[in-house]
Amino acid sequence: MKKITLALFLSVILSLQLSAKEVFPDGTPIPEWFKQNEVVDIKTLGKIYRITDYGVVNDSSVIQTEKIQAVIDKATEAGGGVVLIPEGTFLSGSLFFKTKTHLHLEKDAVLKGSDDISDFRIVPTRIEGQSINYFAALVNADNLDGFTISGEGTINGNGLRYWKSFWLRRQVNPKCTNIEELRPRLVYISNSKNVQLSGVKLINSPFWTTHFYKCGNVKLLNLYIFSPQEPVKAPSSDAVDIDACTNFHIKNCYLSVNDDAVALKGGKGPKADKDSNNGGNYNIIIEDCTYGFCHGVLTCGSESVHNRNIIVRRCTVNEAKRLLWLKMRPDTPQNYEYILVEDITGDASSFLYVKPWTQFFDLKEEKEIPLSYSSNVTMRNITLKCDAFFDVRQSDQYRLSNFTFENLDIQANKNLELPSNFITGFNLKNVRVNGKKYD
Repeated sequence: MKKITLALFLSVILSLQLSAKEVFPDGTPIPEWFKQNEVVDIKTLGKIYRITDYGVVNDSSVIQTEKIQAVIDKATEAGGGVVLIPEGTFLSGSLFFKTKTHLHLEKDAVLKGSDDISDFRIVPTRIEGQSINYFAALVNADNLDGFTISGEGTINGNGLRYWKSFWLRRQVNPKCTNIEELRPRLVYISNSKNVQLSGVKLINSPFWTTHFYKCGNVKLLNLYIFSPQEPVKAPSSDAVDIDACTNFHIKNCYLSVNDDAVALKGGKGPKADKDSNNGGNYNIIIEDCTYGFCHGVLTCGSESVHNRNIIVRRCTVNEAKRLLWLKMRPDTPQNYEYILVEDITGDASSFLYVKPWTQFFDLKEEKEIPLSYSSNVTMRNITLKCDAFFDVRQSDQYRLSNFTFENLDIQANKNLELPSNFITGFNLKNVRVNGKKYD
């Protein structure tokens, strides 16, 4: 009898443990990997290659791309190791990290990007939902397993000259696209797994700050990512662009840029879902972060095909334009599903923003607009001051279903009503807007 009772007790405990296990919005368990957030110890990564021991000098006025790349190549040839940037400022064009090489920046170390675009190599790459030849980033890594960027130093994109040039060109040609004004990204990592960026400051990017394409198991820990909105706006300086990735974790980061803080991308065009170069984003968790000025705390789009199991939680938001932005692009079939935004405080211009996004609209040879979807979106436990609350537009270009607002305390100036007739399955639980309760 005692054995049966003990077995029953253990069975109950195990059942409770399983039921308490964290799950993604679609109910699948969150892997333990998302709880393993120790910063990689560079002492475990092989030999340290201090660049100043190999002919690189502390001189912010001299381009030293070839010398720094030679250190990376030397580490690769010797079986890998850590390329270390010591205190000082080192100016460079595009650098390419290779098998078993890593980047570490000591305190007061600055890897500074050249403001001359000719110092950046043109390579096959991925940009704005396209696989094309374009300029490499300052720091590049492709097809690596275990790549890390770490330390207390700074990667400075030195973007001012690029920003000024962009806005001048827009005055001449208002339809000028981002990639037509030639400029590099700060960090681009592709086709890689087990990637960790920790501790460093990533600032003043000429274009997107970090871009990850077809990567798996990526962690961004304790980063400071910044590009200014004034006096010169840093155009399209997205903090983190996640492009066809799986298992992506952003934790304890500060994000403030003159565009989207975190943008989920993956492809564009009427046949984007049929192109093997494109893909969806799955299992993304953004938590315990602080946001300064940005266009979107979480943005699905503008080049995006499928996003599923996305969580933003326990974050503080200051001066964001939108908390959740679903860019519904009429020329691209999109499916944004199982999104959870919870435990948020602060302020934003819009709480929820869902509208057709038509910038650079192009159906190519197709005649019909593909239908898009967004479903199973939950926003709960949020206290927010905003200008517009329900900033959502009805459209025959997309279908919205199963949206849940729960435990919201909102102060807003407009878009106060909740016209739910065009959302199938719109659930409200303890929602207060300017003190008025909605159920």
